[in-house]
Amino acid sequence: MDVLSRIASAISNAVLNPEKLPGALILCGILEAAAALSLIFFRVPGGVFLHHGDALVYVYYGVLVAVVVLGLAEASVGFWIPGDLNGRHAVGMVVLWFSILPLIIIAALGGFSSASPK
Repeated sequence: MDVLSRIASAISNAVLNPEKLPGALILCGILEAAAALSLIFFRVPGGVFLHHGDALVYVYYGVLVAVVVLGLAEASVGFWIPGDLNGRHAVGMVVLWFSILPLIIIAALGGFSSASPK
């Protein structure tokens, strides 16, 4: 859970200081993508996902792939923002606030846990 506190700290610092926005976008995007990839490769879906047919397993992996793509897109926006920080600040803030939902999804699925996979 230390990763989540670092992400929350980066987001709050980016809200207060526009110069920290690119770093927060890059950090959050790469950590989202990495956590989703770790769930894809090292965790098998369990619980509800296994007891209700194959459709939910496909949804599980589809959501994780979408989070990887969104995380990489968020990181690329973080590299794009410094070119014109004043003009692109609003776009960066919108992307940063929309990135909170994938963070919640990954945290709920256990992507930021340090428990060993089963």
